[in-house]
Amino acid sequence: MPPADASAEPGAAPDGGSTGAEDTLDLKLTEELLALIAAERNAERNAGAAQARNRVPHELLGDPGVWQPATTAAGEFGLLPVRPERDLALLSRWMNDPAVAAFWELAGPESVTADHLGPQLEGDGRSIPCLGVLDGTPMSYWEIYRADLDPLARHYPARLHDTGVHLLIGGVNNRGRGVGTTLLRAVADLVLDNLPRCGRVVAEPDLRNTPSVSAFLSAGFRFSAEVDLPGKRAALMIRDRTYRAQL
Repeated sequence: MPPADASAEPGAAPDGGSTGAEDTLDLKLTEELLALIAAERNAERNAGAAQARNRVPHELLGDPGVWQPATTAAGEFGLLPVRPERDLALLSRWMNDPAVAAFWELAGPESVTADHLGPQLEGDGRSIPCLGVLDGTPMSYWEIYRADLDPLARHYPARLHDTGVHLLIGGVNNRGRGVGTTLLRAVADLVLDNLPRCGRVVAEPDLRNTPSVSAFLSAGFRFSAEVDLPGKRAALMIRDRTYRAQL
């Protein structure tokens, strides 16, 4: 699990409620970076069928980079697996935003963020760090992980193939206007659509972050239990495949 409340938009629910922290690190993305990400996304999408044919049986989460983007009220949204040589500077800037650092506790030089990404990128695929790309612009960070294979599973009655999500919204312009809730629902749907053996998407926002818990509820998750995790008391939020159409 991430070191703090990695399940919700930093300092607030994903769909609102600023902490009042001054956001001085709202990165202006260069045209070159946006063009690079768009080109890579198109290449990965075109290669999706070939990659699917070549996947090895032990892959735990597949490749979110080839999942068909979701059409949402906020725009077209997709996941792009992190590449440190391209994304580290951007992610480190987000981690040094005071509103983000209060929950993720990854402020500092780029090496701090790199050390957080390393075990995921070099691991067995049970956790995949991704950029969230909205209408071609990177604006959020996500971790899609196998909750049943995570330390979280020691703290709740996990089921086989439970899949967890952590997120942060990187730019202040995307906070406080409902975008986070929209994307939470979109990512949960992407997981359920692309991982047929997954019956539940789970998350564990800090219980003190009432706006965050409310945002998960608005995104179709249900409150399941309070759980004591290292560093926080969390609200276990679950979105069930069975009831996804009703919530």
